[in-house]
Amino acid sequence: MLSLLLISNPAHADSSMPKAHYADTQLSDPKQEADAHALMESVRCLVCQGQSIADSDAELAADMRAMIRKRIAAGEKPEAIRHWLIERYGDWVSYKPVLDAATAPLWIAPFLLIAAGLWLARGRFRKRKR
Repeated sequence: MLSLLLISNPAHADSSMPKAHYADTQLSDPKQEADAHALMESVRCLVCQGQSIADSDAELAADMRAMIRKRIAAGEKPEAIRHWLIERYGDWVSYKPVLDAATAPLWIAPFLLIAAGLWLARGRFRKRKR
């Protein structure tokens, strides 16, 4: 009996409240829906952490999808919504981080590593020719 209770516990993890109206309902205007979907693809799910909110089944992701659709339907621009989400949840929520002092090493490191690899390869090829 105890094992059945432990197995069924994850099934009760989600609330029994219904999803928000726009969580899985598309906007009637195709342009607005395209803008909303593009934004949802670039926002990370705070629960799943490896998925965008467009792909996630988590309740928080559904709430975020509904919020994005409502704001776009009200005429707000996707970039303004993105900035609001970043202010509220931090830079980590965006799959497209901004370039600032904190993220500069992440943007610069790949170029430095490629340059170092080319420099090392050039040295190896020069030694072989001699």
